[in-house]
Amino acid sequence: MKLPYYHVDAFANQPFSGNQAAVMPLDAWLPDDVLQAIGEENNFAETAFVVADATGEADWELRWFTPTSEVAMCGHATLAAGHVLLSRDDAGRVTFRTKAAGILEVRTSGAAYELSLPLTLVEPREHAELLDALGVTGEVFESVSGAEATAIVLLDDEAAVRAINPDIRKLTDIDLMAICTARGDNSDIVSRVFVPAWGVDEDSVTGSAHAALAPFWVPRLGKDEFTAHQASKRGGDLTCRLENGQLSNGGPSNGRAWLGGECVTVVEGVFYLAG
Repeated sequence: MKLPYYHVDAFANQPFSGNQAAVMPLDAWLPDDVLQAIGEENNFAETAFVVADATGEADWELRWFTPTSEVAMCGHATLAAGHVLLSRDDAGRVTFRTKAAGILEVRTSGAAYELSLPLTLVEPREHAELLDALGVTGEVFESVSGAEATAIVLLDDEAAVRAINPDIRKLTDIDLMAICTARGDNSDIVSRVFVPAWGVDEDSVTGSAHAALAPFWVPRLGKDEFTAHQASKRGGDLTCRLENGQLSNGGPSNGRAWLGGECVTVVEGVFYLAG
C-alpha cells in the first residue's frame, strides 16, 4: 500500500527550523495500531492523519499521533496539515473535525497561515513535584478547561526560561504538558515546552501550548495580540491573538486563540505500508 507523505516544518520560514510534522492524507482510516506504528516510524513529535469528512461538519477528519500515543490536540501538525491541503488545492481556508478539540480551522494570511484553536484556561495551583522536575522556582498554573492537561510555569525572565535543564525521568511521571514562560527580550513572550509523558521530551514549537499562553498573557501584557518565541533548539516564532479581540474584566474573552505562522515543505513522497 502506498500512502502520500509530507514532511513539513511548521511555524518556520525556512527549512531546519520550527517544528517537524508528518502529514498523511488517507482515503480511509487505517486501524489504530497501524496509525500508531506509523507515528512511531516517522518519529516526529506528531504525525497528522486526515481523511475526507463524510459528515459535512468539516472538510476533513484529523487525528494526531506522537511516537507513543494519540493526543487530544496538536497545533503545529494542524497548521502543517492546513499548509499541505491549502497548497495542494489552491484554497484559502480548510476545516478539520477532531475527536476532542472540536472543529479547527486553518486559513491563509498573506504569505503565512492562521490557525484557530480552542482556549485552554488555567488557575494557580501548588505543584512542588513539577517545579522539582523542572529544576526551577516559579508560579504554577494548571488547566481548568481545554483539550489537554496543561501546566504553565511563570518564570522571572527569558534567561531563566533558556537555562532550564529538567530531569526528564521525573517529568515522564507527570502527565501534563509543562509550559515554562516569561516575558521575552526580543518578542513579547518566550516559552519552552516539555511533554515526556506523551513521548516528546522537549517540543520544538507547540501550537496547543499557545492556546493556553494566549489567554494567560493577554491580560498580563494588556494587549489582545502579541508575538511569541519558543526557545527550543530549533526555535520558532508565532503571533497570538484572541478571536474576539477584547479584554473582559481583566481576562480573555470566551473566543478562540488564533496563532499565526509560516510553513515549509521539506519532503514530499510515498510511505510504503506492507500487507
